[in-house]
Amino acid sequence: MGVFSSMNVAATGMTAQQLRMDVISENIANASTTRTQKGGAYRRKTVVFSEQDTTSFDHILNGYLGYYKPNGVKVTQVVEDPSDLRLVYEPDNPDANEEGYVEYPNVDTVTEMTNLIDSSRAYEANVTAFNAAKSIASKGLELFKG
Repeated sequence: MGVFSSMNVAATGMTAQQLRMDVISENIANASTTRTQKGGAYRRKTVVFSEQDTTSFDHILNGYLGYYKPNGVKVTQVVEDPSDLRLVYEPDNPDANEEGYVEYPNVDTVTEMTNLIDSSRAYEANVTAFNAAKSIASKGLELFKG
């Protein structure tokens, strides 16, 4: 595994975690949204990660030659959480149904903040790995200067 492969893997991790933080921020921002363009209350979204494509010629050839080539991570999709919406009794609310209940998003702010901290730490870990690989490459180039 080369230094640049390490940098690439760390960069894909940073990109994926950045998108995850954006989705979490969207969830927090819409925690009280009772009406969306699609109709109904906002539904919490989550990010699905998967390993990057492993079908490239380079990857298959390296596999046959016995070399390990890391793939990194990618965001496969952003999906809506199918869990039930919260029903709150507010008969004066314009979004209330016939019984006086309003559907609120299935967003739990505490859970979202916990996920945000987790994503932030994962991003920081990828930054640390990227900087370590960059430092190794820099030291390797210094060896050839002298």
